[in-house]
Amino acid sequence: MNSENEEVKYSGNPLFEEPFTADPSVLVHNDTLYLFTGSDEQVEGVDGFLMNKWYIFSTTDMVNWTNHGSKLSVDDFEWGSHNAFAGDIVENHGRFWWYVPIVHKDPATRVNEGFAMGVAVADHPTGPYHDPVGEALIMDTTTNSIPLNIDPIVFVDDDGEVYFYWGSWNEVRMVKLKSNMMELDGPVQNVEGLTNFFEAPYVHKRGDTYYMSYAAGYPSRTEYATSKSITGPWKHQGVINDTIPNSPTNHQAIVNFKGNDYFIYHTAGLENGGPFRRSVCIDKLEYDENGLIKKVVRTEKGVSMIE
Repeated sequence: MNSENEEVKYSGNPLFEEPFTADPSVLVHNDTLYLFTGSDEQVEGVDGFLMNKWYIFSTTDMVNWTNHGSKLSVDDFEWGSHNAFAGDIVENHGRFWWYVPIVHKDPATRVNEGFAMGVAVADHPTGPYHDPVGEALIMDTTTNSIPLNIDPIVFVDDDGEVYFYWGSWNEVRMVKLKSNMMELDGPVQNVEGLTNFFEAPYVHKRGDTYYMSYAAGYPSRTEYATSKSITGPWKHQGVINDTIPNSPTNHQAIVNFKGNDYFIYHTAGLENGGPFRRSVCIDKLEYDENGLIKKVVRTEKGVSMIE
């Protein structure tokens, strides 16, 4: 406990001055929070995303962070061409599964925008990671996929069943995965009822309620829906995070760590930042007495140190 004379330490927002980071995913393992991000490499003043690798950071107290460096890149996938967009990490069977979208290098698979999604696996959150399949799990040629196959989120439910969500351009899909985490288990299904959905689905569970947050509209704010089942039906509940100055994208992760709830997102908050030079931030997430999420108050100080 802090004494009255001891200054409370805060993380600060954005979390890191370098590298530029975006599209957070998060994992708690052995009292450590691991943050997985994309990396904006575009030079200042130039439009368009330039993203080739992902980074891992970790903390035990929310203030002191370790940068473990880039632990995964487009080059780690033989089938990958370019565009290391938003990924998601999940633990299952004692291993760590990192699902990522990349433009496929095979022209025969690029029916629409060419993005495909694959997985890398490791025995520790910081890697080393490798592609155990050698091919994408979802491509343009996958039945009932969407024109822009990005923003995967994989959720392991309490009964061990595994659900793979993704979406963009106002469409969202779901498919079950087999227990091996590397194969589809059934057909790709449409997901209905996510009001204003644009992209970036994210699932978390609190008690017996499932929360589906997502980027809504464009420029995007973060909205969410709730359900008593991982497969819906979903009830729209409102806005969590308003649109972000100078960044039309809005991509979130939500986590409980050591009894505290956090909302992790990106802004263009650095002095030399911009729409293609983003930076990850963290603020408190709060629920009301009915379990509904209160709108996030974005801060420059971030979150306080915890033990």
